[in-house]
Amino acid sequence: MADLPRKPLAPPPATTAKPVLTDRGANARAAVYDNLRRIEGGEREFLFTPQDFERVRDLIYKHAGISLAPSKQDMVYSRLARRLRACGDKRFSDYLDKLEKDRQGSEWEQFVNALTTNLTSFFRESHHFDVLADFLRKAPRKPVKIWCCAASTGEEPYSIAITACEAFASLQPPVQIVASDLDTSVLAHGERGIYGMDRVDRLEQGRLERYFLKGTGELAGKAKVRPELQRLLSFRRVNLLEPNWLLQGPFDVIFCRNVMIYFDKPTQHRILERFVPLLQPDGLLFAGHSENFMHAADLFRSLGRTVYQRVDKRA
Repeated sequence: MADLPRKPLAPPPATTAKPVLTDRGANARAAVYDNLRRIEGGEREFLFTPQDFERVRDLIYKHAGISLAPSKQDMVYSRLARRLRACGDKRFSDYLDKLEKDRQGSEWEQFVNALTTNLTSFFRESHHFDVLADFLRKAPRKPVKIWCCAASTGEEPYSIAITACEAFASLQPPVQIVASDLDTSVLAHGERGIYGMDRVDRLEQGRLERYFLKGTGELAGKAKVRPELQRLLSFRRVNLLEPNWLLQGPFDVIFCRNVMIYFDKPTQHRILERFVPLLQPDGLLFAGHSENFMHAADLFRSLGRTVYQRVDKRA
């Protein structure tokens, strides 16, 4: 990897003063210890009833189409407890009341972000990228338009971009990639394109050197995606349940991997119906390894290995 420009780090200010614990600091520490004792004794920090959990399930389903299983109660508590602390609420019911009263408020974004799972990695389910590379080399249209609709922190759309560079043997391949997600915080991460070395260390050394810059100084221990790769991507927030996605189709390829598992079958079918006019008749739809669209056989046919094509494509 090439080195990023080094930025000098300012030395920490010298001091000989000893920290003084103020009454306010002592009170804050005592409150933390009190919470820990209550939690260890089986008492939670915030009041969280079964009715609160059902309200959360209903709200996230209506707003984002996500179906939370009954077993997710502890997960919901741990993730939303941070929002209660930030908002100064003592009970989940108070937090949810405020959320429902302000339907256009910014806290909705935080609520959804907190409950969204973002598990991803570079070249996850690698066989899909072999299929993509072969498709790109034979693509009848240029530029090739690709939509990655569950981009998370960017590893998947950057893997698509690397595949395109390799398929066309160029850092300026004729592709346009839209990378979207529901969670704005992970989109911001992806747009920055900066990753810890633990996120890229499984990449082949040649790919690491060609497509990433090595961080130095403040970015030591990190890698940054090359700007040529970043220019191939356009990041934007898209909620698959919203009536208007504001996308310019049709696309030659749609990656919708490991997101449908959070929707029930009727919601999946409605989304797949909307994919049809957005995908070229000879285009490809990629799903996750644990997903199948057999319930939408009227819309898409399987090509094998969780790759799909429109049923109306002429042979």
